[in-house]
Amino acid sequence: MDELMNVAAFAERHGLAFRNLNLLREALTHRSYLNEHPEADWEDNERLEYLGDAVLDFLLAESLYRRFPQAREGELTGLRAALVRRETLARLAGRLGLGEALLMGHGEIESGGRQRPPLLCAAFEALIGALYLDQGLAAVVSFVMPMMEAELADAQTEVADKDPKSRLQEVAQGLLGVTPRYRTVKSEGPDHAKSFTVEVYLGDTVCGVGKGHGKQAAAQQAAADALRRQAEWVPSRESTQPADDQL
Repeated sequence: MDELMNVAAFAERHGLAFRNLNLLREALTHRSYLNEHPEADWEDNERLEYLGDAVLDFLLAESLYRRFPQAREGELTGLRAALVRRETLARLAGRLGLGEALLMGHGEIESGGRQRPPLLCAAFEALIGALYLDQGLAAVVSFVMPMMEAELADAQTEVADKDPKSRLQEVAQGLLGVTPRYRTVKSEGPDHAKSFTVEVYLGDTVCGVGKGHGKQAAAQQAAADALRRQAEWVPSRESTQPADDQL
């Protein structure tokens, strides 16, 4: 019963009126605790982590869609990725004191588990999964969105500041599950003032073309061109990709 008392104290600190404290206890249980306490009759938080991850993805996708009606799909994908990545969720978990509230085995504690980002991220997602099962999506919105609001400005700055190649890679992987490939198709001019033309491929489709006085500069221009033409290649699918030049 000590575990439930500690769980109840965590819930009270954060205004989480759980109807079923067993759900919250499960969300706060790392598998190492059960390894050391085989008498415990509840599960670890891995299944709730899976659910919470999906709930967060949906919630933030809907919120960003409504908040930024003029944003392109790639920008929305980049913002969501920044908000749900491990570092962000671990930081939010730290603010909640989730690491100190977790039920863990002694070995995990001694190895620094309470501060480990992957573990904190998983615990945050498990907490979201438990809250969703206990009280529904509205409760998750009330709990999560004020925290995400504080992270959103940084996410917007990060997405805006990324170079075109980085942004295109995130967008292409997020929307199509493919990695952009760059190919130098033309080199012209004297050695001291060469101009290069580079194409960027998604699958076997040329999605952007760029020119520059270096291969890297031309590749950045090609990525920027592909981002401008995003509506043309979103329906494409991964297929055999051409050989690349090293850029």
